[in-house]
Amino acid sequence: MLVRFCLRMLVLVAFATFGGIGFGRSLAMLLWMSIIFSAVMGSIRRESPFGGVLNYWDETVAYATVYALVGAVSQTVPV
Repeated sequence: MLVRFCLRMLVLVAFATFGGIGFGRSLAMLLWMSIIFSAVMGSIRRESPFGGVLNYWDETVAYATVYALVGAVSQTVPV
């Protein structure tokens, strides 16, 4: 999960760099989509939140944390 999270963050940052609406807003929208995707995948796979193994729910919390940090740093991102 950690490798998957780091690789996805690299891809999200790369796509946000070339976003036409600015880096902060692009990254926020991509993180929002990642939060939804991870939550849906955790539901489909019926993974238990707060289990003994890292899973999609933990990834959802990590994306939400990064989204909150982006919102706190950037004034243009609605939180």
